[in-house]
This record gives sequence, C-alpha cells and structure tokens, in this order.
Amino acid sequence: MMKLFVTCPKGIEPLLAEELQALGMEEVKPTAAGVYVEAELEDAYRICLWSRLANRVLLPLCREPISDADSLYALVQSVNWLEHMRSTATLAVDFNGTSEQIKNTQFGAQKVKDAIVDQIRKLTGQRPSVQRERPDLRINCYLHKGELTLGIDLSGDSLHRRSYRLQAGGAPMKENLAAAILYRAGWLVSEDPLLLDPMCGSGTLVIEAAMMSADIAPGLSRSYYGFQGWLQHRREIWNGLLAEARERRSEGCAQLDKQFIGRDRDERVLEIARQNAERAGVADFIRFEVGDATLLSRDSLPQGSGLLVTNPPYGERMGDNAQLMFLYRQLGNLFKQELGGWGVALYSGNPDLCQVVGLRADKQYKMYNGALEGRLMLYSIHQRDPDAEPVSAAQADAFQVPPEVGEMFANRLRKNLRQLKKWLKREQIECYRLYDADIPEFAVAVDVYGDRVHVQEYAPPKKVDPVKAFERLQAVMQVVPQVLEIPANHVVLKQRSRQKGSQQYEKQSDSQQFLTVHEHGCKLRVNLRDYLDTGLFLDHRPVRHRIQQLAAGKDMLNLFCYTATASVHAAVGGAASTTSVDMSATYLQWGQRNMSLNGFGEGAHRFIQADCFKWLKAQRGASYDLIFMDPPTFSNSKRMDGVLDVQRDHVGLIRLAMKLLRPGGLLIFSNNYRRFQIDRDALAEFDIADITDQTLDPDFKRNSRIHVCFEIRHRQ
Repeated sequence: MMKLFVTCPKGIEPLLAEELQALGMEEVKPTAAGVYVEAELEDAYRICLWSRLANRVLLPLCREPISDADSLYALVQSVNWLEHMRSTATLAVDFNGTSEQIKNTQFGAQKVKDAIVDQIRKLTGQRPSVQRERPDLRINCYLHKGELTLGIDLSGDSLHRRSYRLQAGGAPMKENLAAAILYRAGWLVSEDPLLLDPMCGSGTLVIEAAMMSADIAPGLSRSYYGFQGWLQHRREIWNGLLAEARERRSEGCAQLDKQFIGRDRDERVLEIARQNAERAGVADFIRFEVGDATLLSRDSLPQGSGLLVTNPPYGERMGDNAQLMFLYRQLGNLFKQELGGWGVALYSGNPDLCQVVGLRADKQYKMYNGALEGRLMLYSIHQRDPDAEPVSAAQADAFQVPPEVGEMFANRLRKNLRQLKKWLKREQIECYRLYDADIPEFAVAVDVYGDRVHVQEYAPPKKVDPVKAFERLQAVMQVVPQVLEIPANHVVLKQRSRQKGSQQYEKQSDSQQFLTVHEHGCKLRVNLRDYLDTGLFLDHRPVRHRIQQLAAGKDMLNLFCYTATASVHAAVGGAASTTSVDMSATYLQWGQRNMSLNGFGEGAHRFIQADCFKWLKAQRGASYDLIFMDPPTFSNSKRMDGVLDVQRDHVGLIRLAMKLLRPGGLLIFSNNYRRFQIDRDALAEFDIADITDQTLDPDFKRNSRIHVCFEIRHRQ
C-alpha cells in the first residue's frame, strides 16, 4: 500500500475525491488543490488511466523539514535513487515553493538534481542526464513553511492532456475542467439524450462528454506516463488495465445512444474541433455545425430536451465587458424562449457577466481554469405555456428596462441636439459629440459619425452593482437609435477604461468596416469597431481647422500623428509639404489612405515610422514652419526605448521640436492629460500662449478638460 497525492484544479477537490472512490479507492482525503489517497500500485495506474479530473499522481518518498541548501541536498541523498532509476536514465526536477534560504525554484531544482546525480555517480561511476521532455523519471519537490515533500511524478505530464487536442481555439479550456463542469451538471447520470455547446470552439466540452458517455478512458491515447521509466513499474499490471480499457471503449461506443452537437461561428475553429474529435475517437458521435449562438432556435435542434453546456467569451481585452454583457443577456433570453425543459451549464471567467443572464441559478460553483478563477452556473429552464404568445429576444430585452429608466437620458439627448442644431448646420459638421456623461447615472460618451453612432461606456467603479450599470447601459442602447432615428445596428458600443501601455491601440475586432466622413473640406476614414479609438479625435476638430488655415505654402511636421488627420488638413490648406511621424505602421498606413483619399500622393507628403522622441534627437538640418505635436499621456510601448510621460517629458519634447522650428514659425502643442501643467519656467525662452478655450467647439464646451492646447513661438 502506498500513499499518493493526486493534484487537481482548485475548486474540484470534492469531485476528485468522489471519482477516486468510484475507481475503487476507500481512503481518500481532499485538501487544497488535490486529494490524498491510500492505494496499491494498480490503483495508481488506474488513476492515471481513468481519472478525468486529476492533474498529476505523485508518490511522496519523504517529507522532512529543511533549513538551507545543505539540508536540502542531504535529504535528497537520503533516498536510494538506484531503487527508482537506472544509472544512465534521464530525469527532470519540478521544484515549487521557496524559503528564506532557498529563494529561487531554479536553484532548488538544481540542488535536487545535483544530489541525485552525485549519489548515482559515486555508486556506479555513471550519471543520469537531465531531459525536460518525457524523462525516464520526473521528480516532484514541494517546499512549504520550511518542510520539503520529495516524490516521484507517476503521471509524468499533466493528465489533463489527453493527446487528442493538438490545437485549440483562442481561449482553451483545460480538459479536466471541462470534465468537472460535466460532472457538476450531472451529465453522466442524466437521461437527457442530447448535449449541445453553441460556442464550442475547439470542441473540448462536447468531446469530453462523448468520451464519458462512450466509457472511453481519458488516458487511453496517451503514449507517455512517468512510471514507464520507473524501475518499480509492473508492465503486466499496466498492460492488463490497458486491455480492459480498450474493451470497455469498444462496448461503450457500440452502445452509445446520446447525441452531441457543437456549434461555432468560426468554420476554421470547427475544423480544429473535428480533428480533435477524430483523435479522441468520438468524431462519429458529434455533429459540428456553423452557427451563431444568439440565433439558436428550438426548431434547429432534435426533438426532446437536453443539456446545453458552454463557456462563452468572458473578456480579456480592454473594452470587452460592456459588449459581452449584451451577449450574456441575449443568451439568457434565448434560454428562456427556446430551451424550455432543458438544463443549462454556463461557465465563465467573469462572474459579473453571469449576473446579467437574467435567470436564477439552481447552483453555482467556483472553479479554476489554470490560475483563472471562474464560476459555473447551473440553470433549469422551465417549460413555457404553449398557449402564451411567443416573445422575441429583442422584445424580451426591451422588457428588462422600464421606460422611465431611459426617459431621463432620452430627454438629455434631445436637449443637446436642439442646442447643437444651428451650429452643426452652419459649420456643416457631421461628426460630433452629442453626450458626455452629462447625467452621472448614464456614464457614456455618445459620438455621431454621419448616420453611425459610437457609444463609449466609462467603466463603472467596482462598487457599482454591475447589473444596475448594465441595465442603464441597455437603456442607452435602446434610446440612442430611437432619438436619432437610425437602425439599432448603426450603434457601436465599447467600454473605455484606463489604458495601460499600448492598449489604446490594440485591436478590439477585425471588421475592416471603414466609413468616409467629411470635416472642413477634408475626407477622412474612420472605423468605429476595430479599435478603441475611431481614427478621428473629435475634440481636436478646431485645432485641425486652425492648422488648415495656417498651412498655405508652409512645411508642416505632425508628431505622434496617429492617422495623420492634421496632416490632411494641412495639405488641403495648401501646405508645401507634410511630414507625419508615428510608431504604428497600422496608423501610418491609415494616414496614407487618408491623404490619398483627398487626392494627395507621395513626394511632398512623407510618412515616417519612428519613436518621435528618438527621431527628434536624430534630426540634423531639417526645419519646418508649422509643427503639431499631440503626444499620449503615457506610453510604455515595446517599440520605445523607454517610457513616455507627458507631464515629465514635455519640456524635452518641446525643446527638441523648437530646434526644428524656423524663425517666425509656430508649434502647436496639445495633450489630453487632465491635470497637465506646462512648465513655463523651464521653457522661459519661448513665447507660450494657452489657447485651450479657443480649441473647444460647442460639443466639447461641457467638458473643458478634454484637452489642453498651447501655441509656442521663438521670442523675437
């Protein structure tokens, strides 16, 4: 009899204990991230072959206090390693934990390896070698509160790797977590004939469910286990278990009477899922279909009830959360309208999203996908009254928001429209800010681009109830198209949070939906969907117009040019040349298309990809009549040598730019840091005029801190 420690993801320890008991083990004791179990060698093999929940099967050899590297070395040498490995075998050491004396896991692993190699070399004159992948023996060390547990990893590699998933989608779920979800959802004891995952990705949930139902051992296709190079391995016992598992697989597949459907919008991901199912031996039982989860209907499914189990996207990028709340609400409506009599198991890495589903969960469980905490929500969907009027998903959404919730917001939109109407008509402006968190409860910015609208939700503080925040946002998305009399699909929603590093410039999607808008005689391309910003900073409209009026016959330099809209205005205003500098190749290409859209080609209008700070330092002999510089508040882009902080670095930037400014020339310097203070003392040799008030059009007068702007000249 041996005492094993079987590890698993946090949150599923009780399930693993039940599974081990079902596999025939009686003495089991759950603890954090695993289960202790009394077992025979055959039991250890059985766990490796049949456990759907375990990560690793560890055989502890000793557990003793250690005080430093020397005592660690001595403890490892107290084990007779020639009882476990050949003198020329390969080994790997996994070391977890630190102490005051052993502060580095790599150092700890090296010390353990040295102790084993030194012992075997002294006894045999030969030495084992280190091999990270598939070693003959994998050593596991865990140091906690000065005590080291030293053992052998009989699994050799994490058991969640079943060998069928060579490729995965964008956010893969570990196979043992998928199995845990299915256990919690009662799939193995369920009489439901159908299992559906409407957002299946690479197919992990449906494949695991099919393997469970077909009685296929999850480890049957694995070609490597840690015990295979262990000297105490008993091949006859292992081979017997393999033969039994193969027989059970044949019988299970022959008797399988359940149906499995995996759907996804992405045909490429579905092809990966099909290949995974083929390797798992369950491709014949799973129907993979291209389809949008939010368009799922009862008519498209086989007759009868079933279990819907899915892991919807839960948002890893800035700006995802608001859009995903609408997806989760749509799913909740769909469940109620189309899946009466079904069970639903929904796993998400963002518990806030689960709160807007609009259903009361029967049970919920905290589970981890690696280090990421998630929540499993189990729902029973009641049958609808067959005589009741059918309700569309759109209508169901509308019922969620009482009319009075959005009326105050609608009234403010109408008021703002009335106030801006004459100015918009007089200036022929089609892109403008209609609303900017005027009412605290509706913390959004509403920007109009012709017949399209860009809504940005300012991320609510954590103390705000996410459900209430979502309901207000839902009201916004209903009111905006009504007040502006445009189709609902012409309104794009994003969430605006504090950016870190280059997140402002990261893609949000890949729609490639560009619109052409007009501003003071310029044609400009905008994209409301793919990036957090649209390609046109509306608050700088007066600055661009000012540049256009000043540019005739001049050489203009545009630093931190973004999509080069200011350069386009200069060219339209008759500039002799423009030079646009930015680090982003994407935005420079966008700027080139803007310039081409207005009939300007290369030659007089240059685009340079560079770190502006570094580029300014390298200039020799170049000079310009008009310079526009609009740096970000903060940037730590990998393409930069260091970190840019506009408050700290503006003096250096301005000095470098002024070296390139010809006598009588003008530098327009702006930024969006709301607490910015220009250092007039450090820049005393220049004439500096604060023109911020002159660069705010009526649509931004309500938010006078949106940017600051200065005109800077050489003293005469």
